[in-house]
Amino acid sequence: MLLFDAHLDLSLNAIHWNRDLSRPLAEVRERETGMTDLPVRATGTVTLPEMRAAQIGICVATQIGHSVSKKTPLRGWNSPEIAWAQTQGQLAWYRAMEDRGLMLQITNTDQLDAHLNQDFETQSEFPIGYILSLEGADSILNLKHLERAYEYGLRALGPAHYGPGRYAPGTGEEGPLEPAGRELLKAMQELGIILDVTHLTDQGFWEALDLFDGPVWASHSNCRSLVPYQRQLSDEQIAALVERGAVIGMAMDAWMLVPNWIRGETTPQSSGLMFEAIADHIDHICQIAGSSRHCGIGSDLDGGFGYEQTPQDLKSISKLQSLPGILTRRGYSEEDIAAIMHGNWLRALREAWA
Repeated sequence: MLLFDAHLDLSLNAIHWNRDLSRPLAEVRERETGMTDLPVRATGTVTLPEMRAAQIGICVATQIGHSVSKKTPLRGWNSPEIAWAQTQGQLAWYRAMEDRGLMLQITNTDQLDAHLNQDFETQSEFPIGYILSLEGADSILNLKHLERAYEYGLRALGPAHYGPGRYAPGTGEEGPLEPAGRELLKAMQELGIILDVTHLTDQGFWEALDLFDGPVWASHSNCRSLVPYQRQLSDEQIAALVERGAVIGMAMDAWMLVPNWIRGETTPQSSGLMFEAIADHIDHICQIAGSSRHCGIGSDLDGGFGYEQTPQDLKSISKLQSLPGILTRRGYSEEDIAAIMHGNWLRALREAWA
């Protein structure tokens, strides 16, 4: 079944971690064997061939350019200008993948429909369609740069990421949007850029929904009532997103799937974590919404972690294709499963681009 993954940090892996995602997964892992510069070495789960094996015909692919001040210990770039330059390098990688016929940027409904008019089940070398998103807005130097980003294909944006931000505080922080963040939302609405509420603080979340009347989604956010933490969505936030017609993407990061996970200590084996756990979060959202129309996949696989921090039966993104079987056993209909696998995200895009 066609799978739409709404959050993959592909260019981060390629540009900053020097992974050739055009190659087989086993080869990428082998080249990293013995490397110690990053804790995620040799544990990657995503390459373009593995995505095709998962029948991911389309995804939301990110740029990331987090700038940091001297006051925060978080990793990031030391100026917004450097952050902007990093995102332009990431864009260049996507363009290079397009030149090779491995990926295809999608920016409107005509391109979307044309891309979907192929049989992903029988083709082994199809180009993977991608919608470009920016995770954290720090690299947007000013609103003219937002317009430039829209011109090169940016169609979704999350104002916050981790820690303090130029436009909005993010995960691990508290407080409202920055004044520049409020102006950013106005400009996004005028351009038709989708607001991704993932990583916003609670105060920033509610403020953003009040200020922004355009299309909204949460690309990779699980349920706070199942795994308590500010990074997750509360039931009230889920209900508000449902009311706005938004789709929420389920993330595969282990600490977002089960409670009491201690990063760097807990393992998939010690926790007994299996991929089945994602269905608990899907069930919860569907119960709040009263239907399957607001749930999808935003795996975030290889988004700063590898299989040391995924369910123990999810060591490759290709294993996402086991989700229909899990949902079938839970009583979901074929129509519900198709909606969760791809239909809800496609509807969200068509509504945003109408």
